[in-house]
Amino acid sequence: MGEFVRLEVEDGVGTIRLDRPPMNVINQQIIEELHDIAIEATTREDVRAVVLWGGESVFAAGADVNMMLDMTPHQARPMIIGFQEAYNIIEDIPKVTIAAINGPALGGGLELSLCADIRYAAENARLGQPEILLGIIPGAGGTQRLPRTVGVARAKEMIYSGRHLRVDEAKAIGLVNDVFPPDDVYREAVRTAKRYARGPAVALAAAKTAINYGIRADLRTGLVIEREAFADLFSTEDQRTGMQTFLEHGPGRAEFAGR
Repeated sequence: MGEFVRLEVEDGVGTIRLDRPPMNVINQQIIEELHDIAIEATTREDVRAVVLWGGESVFAAGADVNMMLDMTPHQARPMIIGFQEAYNIIEDIPKVTIAAINGPALGGGLELSLCADIRYAAENARLGQPEILLGIIPGAGGTQRLPRTVGVARAKEMIYSGRHLRVDEAKAIGLVNDVFPPDDVYREAVRTAKRYARGPAVALAAAKTAINYGIRADLRTGLVIEREAFADLFSTEDQRTGMQTFLEHGPGRAEFAGR
């Protein structure tokens, strides 16, 4: 457990909780703690799904401007490499990840949420990449993950303007998957995560890898990634359980062991 980031595990769901009041501003220490806790969530067998959450009031309001104000390029480069490496590890957690977004998710906060597979947002959430208003650009994945999520044209407009999106617009462009009242968003994220935690863990990890890496490649390369992942699943206990249960009882009845 870190000072500002902790992993709380219950019923197969690991909540990666940011807790640096009042706005969860992301500094170097948070990045180091996120890096370590993402590895812990990856390796712990009792964590079968993950929720990213910043608490009831804010997801994360971006990187610490005081930390960056007087940086030279020589200092900024390793700093942003650290951000990217920590976020890459979060994105690669081989389990279903859901970002539960209350309040602002801005700059590095939005970039963190983009590392999740699914984003649930509260009705009071605000999402945006306001770095351009500081004379810089997103550096922790915003110029890369955002276009892959909402499309190039919408991502350019968000990044060029730096404006904050309301949740209705964010849902309309596919930036968030669903919207809930503020008191419900974390509970709904955990409820969904519990469902995935009971699922075929190896197949879910394979699907995530095939999608995440296939989308970065040409179609034929992506199809090779897909077929190899597909074939490998025929060595799992869950494949046999799933197919046998389907034949005997119909779809949706299997109880998976995660092996």
